[in-house]
Amino acid sequence: MLNNIRSKQAILIVAILLLVGFLFTRNVKGLVKPSDETGQTSATAQEASAANKPTLTIEDASATAKNLVSTATAKEITALELNYKTASAADQLEIAKKLTQKWDDVEQNIPSAMYAEIVAGAEPSLKNWLSAGSRFLKAFDNTRDSLTQPILLQKANIAFKSALKIDSASNDAKTGLGITIVNGMGSPMEGIAMLREVVAKDPKNLRANMNLGMFAIKSGQFDKAIIRFNDIIQNIKATPDAYFYLATAYENLGKNTEAISAYLNSKKLAANPTITKFVDNKVAELKKINVN
Repeated sequence: MLNNIRSKQAILIVAILLLVGFLFTRNVKGLVKPSDETGQTSATAQEASAANKPTLTIEDASATAKNLVSTATAKEITALELNYKTASAADQLEIAKKLTQKWDDVEQNIPSAMYAEIVAGAEPSLKNWLSAGSRFLKAFDNTRDSLTQPILLQKANIAFKSALKIDSASNDAKTGLGITIVNGMGSPMEGIAMLREVVAKDPKNLRANMNLGMFAIKSGQFDKAIIRFNDIIQNIKATPDAYFYLATAYENLGKNTEAISAYLNSKKLAANPTITKFVDNKVAELKKINVN
C-alpha cells in the first residue's frame, strides 16, 4: 500500500514539473498542510515567518533577468531603467508600462510583474491590478527559487485583493485570489470555495475549472479530476494541459488504456518536442504494464 502511494506521488511530481517547465502557464504547487485540525495556520507561525521574510527588489529581479536575455536586449532595458529613475512621475508611469512589456516579450516574468505592479499602483484599475496579479502568478509558477516563491505569491494575493476592491464581482479577480489562497495564502478550502463560486456563476470559466481539476489531483481525488477535465475538454476547450492532467488522473487509477489515449491527445495538441519525448516514453511504459 505504501509503495503504491509513493508511486502515485512520483507520477504527480513528474507531471507537474514537466508542465511547469515546458508547456503551461498555470499550475499548482500543492495543497498546504494545515497546522491544526481546523486547517488554519497559527498566528505565532505566521508572525515568525513574517519576521524572517526575505525581500525582493526590482533591481535584483532586473539584474538576474538580464543574465538570461541577449546583450542587446539587456542594454535596451538598462537604458529604459536609467530613464525611469530620472523621469517625472508621469513619464515614469509610461516607462514602467514599456518595461512591463519589454520584460514580458523576453519571458522574464518577475521583473515584468514588478513593473506591472508599479503601473497598477500609479494608475489603479481593475485591468491593471489583474495584469499585475496574473504576472505574479505566472512568475510564481515558473520560478524554482523557494525564497522568491512566497514573495511572488503574496504580491499576487495583494494584487487580486486590490482588483476585488474595485470590482467585487470580478470572476477573474476571484479566480486569481482563490489560486493564491490554495497555494498558501490561507486555508485551501477557502480558496477552493472561491473557485467553485466562480464556476457556479460562469460554468465555462476555463481557468477556475482547470485549477479545481488540478487541486483534485493534488489531493488524490482522481475520480473528481477525471470528471472535471473531461467536462473541460468536451464543453469548454480541449487544451493540451487538460488532456495531460486527465491522463495523469487516469494513470493514478490504473486506467492505463484511457491514460494512453489522453497522453497522445496532449502530445498532438502541444506539438512540443519535450512533451513528445515524455509522452512517447510514458506510453511505452504503460503499454508494457498492460501486457504484463
